[in-house]
Amino acid sequence: TTSSEQGHQNLEAMKAGMFLRKVKSRTWKRQRHYKLQEDCKTIGYKSSWAINSYSTFSISDVEAVRAGHQSEALLSVADEFPADRCFTLVFRGRRGNLDLVAESTKEAQAWIQGIGALMENMENMDESTKLDQWISDWFSKADLNKDGRINFKEAKKLLKMMNVDMNEEHASSLFKMADKSKSETLEDQEFVEFYKMLTERAEVLDLFQDYSSDGQSLSQCDLEEFLREEQLEGEGSYEHALQLIDRYEPSDTARMNYMMSVDGFLMYLTSPEGSIFNPERQDLFQDMSQPLAHYYISSSHNTYLMEDQLKGPSSVEAYIQALKRGCRCVEVDCWNGSNGEPVVYHGHTLTSKILLKDVITTIANYAFKASEYPLIVSIENHCSIEQQEVMARYFRDILGDMLLTNTADSSELPSPERKILLKGKKFENESENPTGEVSDEDEAAEMNKDSPKLQQNLCKELSDLIFCKSVHFHSFEHSRTSAKPNEMSSFSESKARKYSKEAGSDFVLHNTRQLTRVYPSGMRTDSSNYCPVDMWNMGCQIVALNFQTAGMEMDLNDGLFTQNGCSGYILKPEILCKRERLFNPENPEKRDDYHPLLFYVISGQQLPKVKQKAWFIVDPLVRVEIFGVPLDQAKQETKHIDNNGFNPLWNETLQFTIHTPELALVRFVVEDYDKASRNDFIGQYTIPFTSIQPGYRHVHLLSKDGTSIHPSSIYVHIKITEQ
Repeated sequence: TTSSEQGHQNLEAMKAGMFLRKVKSRTWKRQRHYKLQEDCKTIGYKSSWAINSYSTFSISDVEAVRAGHQSEALLSVADEFPADRCFTLVFRGRRGNLDLVAESTKEAQAWIQGIGALMENMENMDESTKLDQWISDWFSKADLNKDGRINFKEAKKLLKMMNVDMNEEHASSLFKMADKSKSETLEDQEFVEFYKMLTERAEVLDLFQDYSSDGQSLSQCDLEEFLREEQLEGEGSYEHALQLIDRYEPSDTARMNYMMSVDGFLMYLTSPEGSIFNPERQDLFQDMSQPLAHYYISSSHNTYLMEDQLKGPSSVEAYIQALKRGCRCVEVDCWNGSNGEPVVYHGHTLTSKILLKDVITTIANYAFKASEYPLIVSIENHCSIEQQEVMARYFRDILGDMLLTNTADSSELPSPERKILLKGKKFENESENPTGEVSDEDEAAEMNKDSPKLQQNLCKELSDLIFCKSVHFHSFEHSRTSAKPNEMSSFSESKARKYSKEAGSDFVLHNTRQLTRVYPSGMRTDSSNYCPVDMWNMGCQIVALNFQTAGMEMDLNDGLFTQNGCSGYILKPEILCKRERLFNPENPEKRDDYHPLLFYVISGQQLPKVKQKAWFIVDPLVRVEIFGVPLDQAKQETKHIDNNGFNPLWNETLQFTIHTPELALVRFVVEDYDKASRNDFIGQYTIPFTSIQPGYRHVHLLSKDGTSIHPSSIYVHIKITEQ
């Protein structure tokens, strides 16, 4: 069969529905009936005993489909169900995975290919269909009796759910205008029109009319002028105007005449090109041939944990999630396990254990899915010589050619290439056997300062595979005179802070040649994080965060590493790589190119609801936070706007002075104002200052755990001027 016939058959089979086994563990596996709904966008499922009530989830919530035994639960039943009948659906955000087993290989294939194809379809919908699609989805939610129409009362209820609080008379008159068929109900397309009239954005219309020669549309010349004057695009604006008309103008007639309507203009402003993030910095744009010490490296701490560090579950899924987010340094804590099999978990705690070989297999499978650049595997080794030999064998056999072991003493650490580097304890030379101090990053030892430090022997096979050698840090002086490029030390956050305060420029200088790893204090048993910016200011490359914990610190990490193709490597600014010029972030000397910035926050769109109650509407405010050298740390917020999460207009100017732009990150936070208690978080977006595009831009908000909450955004006007 051709692929399109095959695709059609898959969908038909999914629409007919079938029994799949949902697996949670070796002992929990139950039949459920799964069925693709008519809209081809939702999947319904129910227990065999439920009569008709299907629960549903949307295809757009699915982030990936993984075929075979790719999760703990499915690995645990591998002897019972062959890989070709198993698959896992991974959801966005923090929702747990769904592990399924089909009755036959053919049925499994239908679901794996079918869901894959539907996900691709959703990805490829162009922005205008996506917007209308979003409105129609809400429409079908509100159309309870499924007759394809809703009355005014239902429309009001629906708008409330969409976060629109509106004046009843105003809405009623628009409803009548949209009801072309005079049936006192709106059909799908009529509702889209009603919604568009209701949400017309005056501030975009004003801007459009400022540049339109005839008040009706923008000619190619009008649009070019807008791109030059407001978006500061300069050269190439004329060609770019044509591309934008081609790409975003929904009306064929306007497009043929090289004109852009207000609809097209809005589509452009809300598109990725109209976003605040400069597209030239989205892809790999940096020099990737410098020594490793010149890059910031996206790094995870206790990578195996899904939750907290005392009793949370350990899971290979945590490695998959971190690697898919572009993490390039993962941590593996190895302990003796039963039957001679080393295990990974947080020592001396109740966190669950996973097999080292499963962790290494997962690393081998996912190491280069998100990035082509080196992956550093940081080993905290607590194993006996026998189990270290097993460790060495697994690293060698499972990672094979991916492992970089050639440690010929070069004067620099290599520049990034597609390899896995092991970091850990290593012999100095063949004769010596380093017993003695527990590794610096052994947090268990840090917690029990009084317990005697155990002598630990190292096995030669494992030592030979180590590329980055963990060494005890003595002093900056000692490192300057005797450290080799592949030696690195780890500091707890408090140690790193102490050195940055006492010897800022020595620390910066140290980090021009050596790799430094910083990790969260052992006291953070809840897996909370510290602010990574203070460490990046010093040029520390491996600033390890608990990737499993959402919040401001991970927002900053995601913000820094969104640039340069999400490769997990960002070239440090020149001031942190130059050995001649001493830079100290504590006093960023008056540099010649010092300039303050002006920010305008103008309006917000479709902010998501914080609580799912029907009557609840947000009172939003925007806060702009600057992170960077201590002199640049600042935040300011707008006033809040009562009862409008839909199209609030702030029209306020926030102004900041930035001393060291190349180290600054800007975080936009939208909150729901509450005078009695803490404000609720609505969404945020973090961007390196150097990646900001000036002009009229949309900031596309992300949820607490960093996933998109399309179509929520804020609309800002940004000017950057020298003082």
